[in-house]
Amino acid sequence: MADALNIAIIQSNLVWENAVQNRINFQAKIEAIVEVVDLIVLPEMFTSGFNMDAEAIAETMQGETVAWMQDLAKQKQVAIVGSIAVLENAKYYNRLLFVKPNGEIIQYDKRHSFSLAGEDKVFTSGTKKVIIEYKGWSICPQVCYDLRFPVWARNTENYDVLLYVANWPKQRIAAWDALLKARAIENMTYCIGVNRVGLDGNSFQYPGHSAVYDVLGEKLTNDNNGKEITEIVTLNKSHIEKNRRHLGFLNDKDAFNLTV
Repeated sequence: MADALNIAIIQSNLVWENAVQNRINFQAKIEAIVEVVDLIVLPEMFTSGFNMDAEAIAETMQGETVAWMQDLAKQKQVAIVGSIAVLENAKYYNRLLFVKPNGEIIQYDKRHSFSLAGEDKVFTSGTKKVIIEYKGWSICPQVCYDLRFPVWARNTENYDVLLYVANWPKQRIAAWDALLKARAIENMTYCIGVNRVGLDGNSFQYPGHSAVYDVLGEKLTNDNNGKEITEIVTLNKSHIEKNRRHLGFLNDKDAFNLTV
């Protein structure tokens, strides 16, 4: 079990509906990381931008992007996480892929489809909350719109890290900032949110605001808003254990059963 977990967050522009170019761009950014990191976090739909033309952008689990993630994770001996559009059994999913250094894939299908953009009409919602065990850390991965639903994220599993990948637009970025911090505080967990920057094919602007918060809601990252950045943050298990033991807020949480 590692007390420290080194996270690299990559806040990037995305090339609309161009998986090949996006893979090239992210490979260059990943290759440029010289520090030792355990996990690299990419945005939501990092091969295409947030796009409802599933037929044009979706790949299978045997497709080029999954193979690219596995090859790069093995080569760099690092875990890589991000979401892509996936076609499986004649259905489309906004699927987060957590690829471990040995090539093992753990997947999470976005639970809350963004109905404002018609995502619920195109993509099938996931039904399972996922907890990933990695290097002695428990990580709960979620995708973008899931951030607005605190019951789905409630820390009933005693996880250590809550992780969001997103395409969150400029006009609602205040909500992103507030909710990331709130999810960290209410769950006494590190909370990571990685958003994109730039203009997409539907003329929506994305300002970034990628961030990492600790269990008390303190922001650990810089304010690199609107820029392409790679930032590395170290998470410490002792910080979680000390504050949970001292404050004990999770001991008083409500008990409930969630139906999906």
